[in-house]
Amino acid sequence: MQYVPVVDLEQRPLMPTTPARAERWIKSGKATPFFRKGIFCVRLNVEPSNRHTQPIAVGIDPGSKREGYTVKSKAQTYLNQQFHAVDWVKESEETSTNARRARRNRKTPCRQPRQNRKRGGIPPSTKARWQFKIRVVKVFDAIFPISSIGIEDIKASTKKGCHKWNKSFSPLEVGKKWCYSELERIAPVTKFDGYTDTYLTRQELGLKKSKAKLSNSFDAHCVDSWVLAYLLVGGTSPENKIVMECKSIRIHRRQLHVFNPGKNGYRRPYGGSMSQGLKRGGIVKHAKYGKCYVGGEDIQKSRCLPAQP
Repeated sequence: MQYVPVVDLEQRPLMPTTPARAERWIKSGKATPFFRKGIFCVRLNVEPSNRHTQPIAVGIDPGSKREGYTVKSKAQTYLNQQFHAVDWVKESEETSTNARRARRNRKTPCRQPRQNRKRGGIPPSTKARWQFKIRVVKVFDAIFPISSIGIEDIKASTKKGCHKWNKSFSPLEVGKKWCYSELERIAPVTKFDGYTDTYLTRQELGLKKSKAKLSNSFDAHCVDSWVLAYLLVGGTSPENKIVMECKSIRIHRRQLHVFNPGKNGYRRPYGGSMSQGLKRGGIVKHAKYGKCYVGGEDIQKSRCLPAQP
């Protein structure tokens, strides 16, 4: 990273600093290093010499498979991240529903049928996508003094003369108002149009966006997220093109057993958030594999998976 986020003793974010200065602070005992969701940060152990902050914007470029996030001020680009979208919830919900209905026709443990609940709210798969955006911005807000948020507004084309359901049929369209209201609690949100704002501004700046799904490439979604942040705070050109590609750990919910039986027709227990007393997904230091995160297949058997850098 070209810049290191800085917080004070009360965990309030300050302006980021350079890695060289952060290293001097750590060696002298003036600061303590720590990681926040894979982002290297420092915490000052003394009173900062200046608490003045510049306007810092977060640009969000939503996508069906990848999403781009940029944190920048007028002079500097502090962070570019590309996330894999949460797209497995719908299939998991359908699988668990079918398994639960099948157990009711057999002599196996199952919960009692509930009364039909009134349909409404946001579907789980759609809500998971919008909640992920909120969680990412909350992490940024904890280590950067965020002043504004820019997001590319998603619009679904509707057909005239159709029924009422046609007005909000797109999964990405549903729940966006709820997401915007939650982001407003962090910082003012500005919605931008994908063509008149993002595309035309990108053309004026001479930036090109590749349609290929390139890993760690600034030509992917991050170029649009940078443009969205640029529209809020200004700047010249992206001087920092380093991209962190991230993928959230998928922790399976607790199930009665795995669907495919093993030897002798035995179905082992599966799922849950704990593994041998440790929280799954937590970072641990393994004697053989080094830095890992906790995985596991059941309560009796766990395994450590190498952590991504």
